[in-house]
Amino acid sequence: MKIKVIAILYTLVMLLGALVIWNRIGAGTGSSIDMLDLNTRVGEVSEALEAGTDRDALEEEYDCEIILLTDGDYDSYNNEFIKTGLSVFDYKKDGQIMGKVAFDVRGDEYRQKIWHQQTVLISIFTGAYAAGMVLLVIIWYFYIRPFNKLKFFASNVSKGNFDMPLNMTRHNYFGAFTESFDRMREELKLSAEREAAANRSKQELVAELSHDIKTPVATIKATCEVMEIKHKDPDVQEKVAVIKSKASSVEHLIDNMFKATLEDLEELKVTPREESSLIIDSILGDLRFYGEVVRKDELPQCLILADRLRLEQVIDNIAGNSFKYAGTALEVSFNTDGENVHVFFSDRGPGVPEDELAMLTSKFYRGSAAESSGKDGSGLGLYLASRFMEKMGGGLEIRNREGGGLTVEIVIKKV
Repeated sequence: MKIKVIAILYTLVMLLGALVIWNRIGAGTGSSIDMLDLNTRVGEVSEALEAGTDRDALEEEYDCEIILLTDGDYDSYNNEFIKTGLSVFDYKKDGQIMGKVAFDVRGDEYRQKIWHQQTVLISIFTGAYAAGMVLLVIIWYFYIRPFNKLKFFASNVSKGNFDMPLNMTRHNYFGAFTESFDRMREELKLSAEREAAANRSKQELVAELSHDIKTPVATIKATCEVMEIKHKDPDVQEKVAVIKSKASSVEHLIDNMFKATLEDLEELKVTPREESSLIIDSILGDLRFYGEVVRKDELPQCLILADRLRLEQVIDNIAGNSFKYAGTALEVSFNTDGENVHVFFSDRGPGVPEDELAMLTSKFYRGSAAESSGKDGSGLGLYLASRFMEKMGGGLEIRNREGGGLTVEIVIKKV
């Protein structure tokens, strides 16, 4: 039950109890009367009347009511005195009753007692109510409020928000309880971080393997195309066709797996380190399995900042696209300045419409020429190549070549 409801119920009970007792005040209340004093006062009033003192003056002096037998409404006044509980005495003269003298001593005492009892009642109930409300505030502050904070804390934890601590306060009777829950939050946070790191590692591994498998598969397909040209034996042609078909199936499955993994992972890990620029020679040497590579000049020897695996993937993607869509020899040239090494990959194909150049490095985008060629592709090669080069501190640019063709420039940072 909420503390507000308890406070309201407590207030109602206190008011109801006070109302019942208030109405019962005066019931059965008696009063003691000093009869000797009253008889003395009656004697004085009688003597004064016999001496001819004015009746109204005596009534005011002695705070009493005086009626005489000679009054026309004697009986009605006498009955009224008795009915209202006044103390009525006989006024006698020479042994004969001449009238009545009435004193309202019971009424004064009664009203005084009632007032006193009401004052005590108000004081007691006010004190009891204040003490009860203070007790409810103490219970709320020290016992209920910590549980409300715990409820809010548990709600955040259930939503996966492990960064909001459960703070401890002074005079908290549930200190150890609170500390245990906060330790649980920290453990859950560490566990969630470890799980996220493990999942990310798995995704990175799957993405890396998926992408890296594409290179040998492409080599197998290129080798099959060479064998189809060189060997005309029907049996060899049939076997090469089977190998090529299965390689295409593997490539398609790898593309699907890589695409799904990349959507969750967003980007792959890149770890640039100091390398010799000669690793570019080694990577270019492996391109002979794709097609003809023509070097226009010598590679400058220096130290570069690169992730060899990612750089190999970048060059493989650029060369693969060139051989797939341009179908010409790939020309490679180099340039260097004080900070970077520039590598240019150029072909003699039809190029790309100018309005599509900026989109070629977007995720899942394929140019109109690639779409119309009927050749498979995921639209991820140049996107990944651009991301890898940025992570290595360099860059990638694409532009149409004068006289026809496409040029892809990669910028590699020197050490």
